[in-house]
Amino acid sequence: MTPTPHPPHGIEDLCTAGTKLYERALREGRLHADDAAEAPCLVEFGLVQPAVEDFRWLEPVAPAIALHRLLRRVEDRIADERRREEKLATVFEPLMWIDGRRTVMADATPTIRVLGGSERINEAITEAMANAAQEVLCIQPHSTHNKRSRFQYHATAFERDQALLDRGGRIRTLYQHTTRYTPIVVSRYEQLRGDAEARTLDEVTDRLIVVDRSTAFIPAGEGFALEVRHPALITFFTPPFDRLWHLATPMYPPAVHPPTLNGITPRQQAIATLLIEGHTDATIADRLGMNIRTARVHIAKLAATLGSESRAQLGYLIGQSGILEANGTAPPGRPDAAS
Repeated sequence: MTPTPHPPHGIEDLCTAGTKLYERALREGRLHADDAAEAPCLVEFGLVQPAVEDFRWLEPVAPAIALHRLLRRVEDRIADERRREEKLATVFEPLMWIDGRRTVMADATPTIRVLGGSERINEAITEAMANAAQEVLCIQPHSTHNKRSRFQYHATAFERDQALLDRGGRIRTLYQHTTRYTPIVVSRYEQLRGDAEARTLDEVTDRLIVVDRSTAFIPAGEGFALEVRHPALITFFTPPFDRLWHLATPMYPPAVHPPTLNGITPRQQAIATLLIEGHTDATIADRLGMNIRTARVHIAKLAATLGSESRAQLGYLIGQSGILEANGTAPPGRPDAAS
């Protein structure tokens, strides 16, 4: 029976067979070459290499070393693209004449560029941060990606972030409260060395990265992002970040536990605000980056604290309790608006 050919893929989409064999090689210290035949990508990507004493065996390359090599490949591809850009510019420069008038723009750098695919987006961010020397501002909302893709993103971002910190730069990141104690986020700030700060809010805007207040990256639909270099737009993005930063709760350094107000936590205050506005449980959960079951648990605790026996009564009691005013939010309209 002819074996199924191994489908081509990139390292960021490592196949299931390759992943299992690499994990096995790391646990056992080596892997027989015959066993690795079903996943030739391991050798292709440099995740395993022949043992010096016996070529029939393959030894795993440490993940940290493999990651560094792969990131260098990304840097080389970026450099190749730059060389291609220069060659294209050289070829087209003599052709850019219309009616005897030269049409070359004074500034060849586009102020807005559409980026497609996570690899291209990450390459552009890496390139921008490689030239950064001052500060990077980030907003990272609740992620709907799976655990593995989030880990890959943080692994890719860690090296470029640390490089900026080593140059004396600063990183400020805003997260939602729901990611405050996730292992990926916590371990990130335990490992980063330098001026890196993180704060959290109940709700944040969509994802935003601003590099040295000269280049910004914002979402542009599923799988796409915009690279923005227009000064007016950069100026538009940064003040809202600064306002949210001053409202946020410090996470690192150090971790701060927000106080409760008459037994009502800041999370429940945020839920109360959305209840008064008439939002459903599903909308509240989505806005605050939690699952609907957790949202309903918080709503039930809020109702028990205020002594409510119905949804309509809960809206009235929230309005009468003063918790929204204490949170800086006045209830809209009548106190029973949530009914």
